[in-house]
Amino acid sequence: MAVKSVTHLNFRGDARAALEFYRSVFGGALAVVTYKDAGNVQEPAEADQVMWGQVLADDGFHVMAYDVPSRMPWNPGENAFFLSLRGETTQEITAYWEKLSEGATVVQPLAPAQWAPLYGMLKDRFGVVWVVDVASEYNG
Repeated sequence: MAVKSVTHLNFRGDARAALEFYRSVFGGALAVVTYKDAGNVQEPAEADQVMWGQVLADDGFHVMAYDVPSRMPWNPGENAFFLSLRGETTQEITAYWEKLSEGATVVQPLAPAQWAPLYGMLKDRFGVVWVVDVASEYNG
């Protein structure tokens, strides 16, 4: 038996746009179920918001997201989590970095680091903090 962990992002009205953006970066299939689709509309203005959504790419990238209903508390938090993206080559990571950085705030520019051939951190236009690096064996 295997267990898999998938990052699940919570938004307030931006889940569809975020998922579409991540699909444009990583490719893959986008699946979205709205509150209306699920017959779970409690606030008419939120009927078309995402109750469940995901992007799943052939290379293994997988992220889930939903829109937190207005009746529930939600705060994007401050450093509540980072989404870590690790790749095998500098070319692969650089390509993802360039796409993710569209509209983003760069926290740490993508550059060689003591522990990785490339490392960078940014907060994307949806407020999600990504730590991006090329996987390498740590010899600390």
